Amino acid sequence: MDVTLTSQASSHNATLALSGSRRQYCNRAGTVAETRSAARRPSSIVRPEWRAAQEPARPPTTPVCGETERPLNAVPAFRPAVGTQELVPNLVTLIMQIFFALLIIGVAFLATRGRPAVDFASRTPEAAVAKREMIGLLVYGGIVFAVGSFFGIGLHLHGSVFGPTDEVSPGEVVWWAAYNLLVFAVVPYLVFRRRGYEHRAMGLKSEHVKNDALLILVILTLESIAELTTFPGLLSLSGRQLLIGMPFTLLLHLLGTGVPVMIFVYALLFPRYLKVTGSAATAAVLGALTYAALHIFEYWTVYDSLTSGILSVIFVFLQFAYPGLIKSVLTLRTGNAWVHLWAYHAIAPHVTVDTPLIVRIFGIR
Repeated sequence: MDVTLTSQASSHNATLALSGSRRQYCNRAGTVAETRSAARRPSSIVRPEWRAAQEPARPPTTPVCGETERPLNAVPAFRPAVGTQELVPNLVTLIMQIFFALLIIGVAFLATRGRPAVDFASRTPEAAVAKREMIGLLVYGGIVFAVGSFFGIGLHLHGSVFGPTDEVSPGEVVWWAAYNLLVFAVVPYLVFRRRGYEHRAMGLKSEHVKNDALLILVILTLESIAELTTFPGLLSLSGRQLLIGMPFTLLLHLLGTGVPVMIFVYALLFPRYLKVTGSAATAAVLGALTYAALHIFEYWTVYDSLTSGILSVIFVFLQFAYPGLIKSVLTLRTGNAWVHLWAYHAIAPHVTVDTPLIVRIFGIR
């Protein structure tokens, strides 16, 4: 890692700037203090030799011991794929994503317009029981999410989609996938199976296989074109890297985020939102907000001040609520939680965008 030592006029202060990270060290009277952005991972994901290519220059700031200052026109989140912390480009990126999400939702409604409404009521218990199950899931989810966040484990792998800001080891990737799969998929699935729910009741069985497959193909094609146009890194990999990296990336992201989100949010919580609220629109919004909330400590968020925290929360919900809404709509229209997984999660964006990340982390050549 490139290290630049900047000496100050005062003999009591020295600032050590580490390229590509968000750390400041202040030395006063022989005491070294480290300040880090809140919710930052304890270890590091980008190798030094390719960090510079991933991280463009950030807006100029004035480092102060114990805090990190940002220009007034900058957002706290640094996402290398966006290329800047300036407010306008980040907002434009979000607005473009929102418009595209609404397009996907429109296509989903158009493609399913002839389908009968899914009978979710028969898949869930009476409202009082559904409410208890819903609350239990939310409490459990909050606890395991908090534990994972404490150890730097989120619903997305560090560097996913928006590019890494730190280094990661292959072992960390494995632990990320194993933890999320266990707490958000395996445990809830086994508990509800033990309670007597069959796969149909959990939306894990298709009742219209051909129609579901066609819908998956249409949405996946649109999303893949958009992702590869925006993030063309996949196209620069060698044939061997694609042959090994793509299925490996698919497997890791199925285990670490795809299946956990599908089981916890859309197979279990979403039908209970429907039963408790009695409103498809409200349930769809709640599904979207739940999905966004599970990314509240995304690796690029910053909680080192009240302002940074508020902006991070706003950006998280603008970034993830609309993809969550797409997942809600696909589940609502098909009654099949697998549809959103294959159409709008596991392959696009995670294989189309994150394969270069996995190739680099695991040194696939």
